[in-house]
Amino acid sequence: MTIDAPTGSPQGGGLTPVRRRLFLDISPLRVDREYRKLWTGQIVSVMGNQVTRIALPYQVYVLTGSPLAIAVLTAAQLLPILVLSLAAGAIADAFDRRKVLMATQAGLALTNVCLIIVSLQPDPPVWAIYALAAVIGALLSLDWPARLAAVPRLVPRERLPSAIALTQLSQNASAIMGPALGGIILAWVGPTGAFATDLAAFAISIWALVALAPIPPLHQTLAPGLTAIKEGLAFVRSRKVILGAFAIDLDAMVFGRPVGLFPILALDVFHAGAAGVGMLAAAPAVGAFIGALLSGSLSSIQRVGRAVVLSVIAWGTMVTLFGLSDFSFQVALVLLALSGAADVLSTMLRWTIVQTETPDQLRGRVTSINNMSVTSGPRLGDIRAATVATVFGAQAAVVTGGLMCVAGAILVTRAFPALWRHSVHLRTRESDDPADHPPAEAPADPVDPADQPADDTGQ
Repeated sequence: MTIDAPTGSPQGGGLTPVRRRLFLDISPLRVDREYRKLWTGQIVSVMGNQVTRIALPYQVYVLTGSPLAIAVLTAAQLLPILVLSLAAGAIADAFDRRKVLMATQAGLALTNVCLIIVSLQPDPPVWAIYALAAVIGALLSLDWPARLAAVPRLVPRERLPSAIALTQLSQNASAIMGPALGGIILAWVGPTGAFATDLAAFAISIWALVALAPIPPLHQTLAPGLTAIKEGLAFVRSRKVILGAFAIDLDAMVFGRPVGLFPILALDVFHAGAAGVGMLAAAPAVGAFIGALLSGSLSSIQRVGRAVVLSVIAWGTMVTLFGLSDFSFQVALVLLALSGAADVLSTMLRWTIVQTETPDQLRGRVTSINNMSVTSGPRLGDIRAATVATVFGAQAAVVTGGLMCVAGAILVTRAFPALWRHSVHLRTRESDDPADHPPAEAPADPVDPADQPADDTGQ
C-alpha cells in the first residue's frame, strides 16, 4: 500500500505545506491509477448526463407547451430510482462493480441512441420520451451505488477523504459546465445534438471502465434479493452514527434547499428576469466547486461528526440570510455560494463517515439507502417550500426553511449523539482491515477468515 508523505515533506510538487493544506489534495489522481481511471470516466459521463438532463425537459416543453408535462417527466425519472435503489445496492455488493458499471453505462448509451432516433421523428412521441427517461432513472439507480462503493477499493484509507472531495469536485464542475454546454448545444443543433453529445461522453466513460481492473466482492455476500436488502437495512439501523448522518442530510435537503422557489425569487423579489433564475441556480454549484477545490485540510479533520453538524448549521444560516437579502441580488448570490460551500463540505464529511464505518460487502446497499434519501429529499423540500410560499410568500418559505434546517441539525445531534462524538482516524493502523482498500489489480482473498472487517465490531 502506498502512503503519502506527511504534510510538510518534499512530496507534493513544490507546494508549500500551507498551500497543500488549503487546496484540494489531488494525490489520489497522481498515485492511485485505478481511481484515476474511474474519476476520468465519471467526470465525462456526468457532464454528458447533465446535457441530457437539460435537453429532456426542453424537448418536452417545446412539444407540449405544458409545465405539467415537465412534472410528469420528473416523476418518470424519479419513480424507478425510488423503486430500484435498494435492489441496486444489493447488486453492487454481489457482483463485480466494474462489470455493473460497464453494464449501466452501455445501457445508458443505448438509451441515448433511442433518444436520438425519437428526436429525429417529424413529431416525436412524448410517451416515448417519458419511457426512455424512466429507463435512464432506472440505470442511474444501478450506477451510483456501484460507482461510489468502488472508491474505497481504489484508494487507501488515508486518501479516502481526498478521493471523495475529488468526486464532489467532478460533480460540481459538471453541474456548472454541463448545463451551460447543454444550453449552447440546444440553441445550436437542438435536442438531437444534445443526446449525441451525451452518447460521445458514454463512449469515453466505457473506454475508461474497460481499462479499469476488476473490482469483485471481497467477501462472500448474499445474492441480490429481499434477504440481502434486509441485511443492509439492519446494518444501517445498528450504526447510529450512519443513521445520524443520513438524518442530518435529509434535514438539510428538505428545509435548506430553496431551488424550487428560484423562479419566483428571481422574477418577483429580485426582478432579475430569466437570467436571474439561472444565476440563482448556478450560485450554489459555484460555491460547492470552490469549497471542494479548497478542501485540502479535509484529511486532517478527526472530529468529523462535529464538523458535519456545524457545516449543516452554517448551510441553514446562509439560506436564512439569503431569504432576508432582498435588498441586493449580488449579496444573495454570495450567500447562496456560501451555502453551496457548506453543502459540499457536509457531503464530503458525511461520506467519509459512511465509507469508513461500512464494511466493503455492505457499501453498495448502504450507498443505495443514502441515494434514496438524496433523491427524495430535494423533491420533498420543493413541496414544502411551495406550500409555505403559497400561504406566506416565497421569502418566508426560504427564511423559515433555513431556520428549520438549523433547528433540525440540533435535534438530530440530540437524537443521535454518536454523530456529534464521532471521530475518524485516517492514518493506516495495523488493526485496520486491509480488505477495505486493496489494490484493484490484486484483490484480497474473498474467503480469508482474517479479512473480517474491523467496522463489524461496532462504534
